[in-house]
Amino acid sequence: MGPESRSKKLKRLVNVQRQLEKIAESDLAATARQRREVAESMEVVIEAIGAMDGVHRLFAQNYAERFGRLTLRDQQLTGVQRMQEIRVLRERTKGDRLEGHMKEARMDEDRLQADESIYDLIDMQNMLATPASSKLEEP
Repeated sequence: MGPESRSKKLKRLVNVQRQLEKIAESDLAATARQRREVAESMEVVIEAIGAMDGVHRLFAQNYAERFGRLTLRDQQLTGVQRMQEIRVLRERTKGDRLEGHMKEARMDEDRLQADESIYDLIDMQNMLATPASSKLEEP
């Protein structure tokens, strides 16, 4: 087994990079899900604060504090989501760039192989064109 070609090495790197991209996308999806859950909780708290029921009025302070914590959590998740969106974009860009390099390396390798085949054909043709007697006379 000879040395591994540059395109194969780059292909492995592209596969690893695409996995990193999928992980980043998964993290982003999880954060988006958490933000939806927080938004739903905020709606429930707002409905409870606005309810006419006397029981809810007794807990108005607790609801207000809960809403404040949910608002803070939403702000934190918004920041995390922005960072994860940047990470997804960065990982995708790296993968695309590596994939481009891999394709270029593959084209170079194919071109080199084609050139070698042509040289082999030329060498074979030269050997056939050279008479056998001239081969014997060479020192």
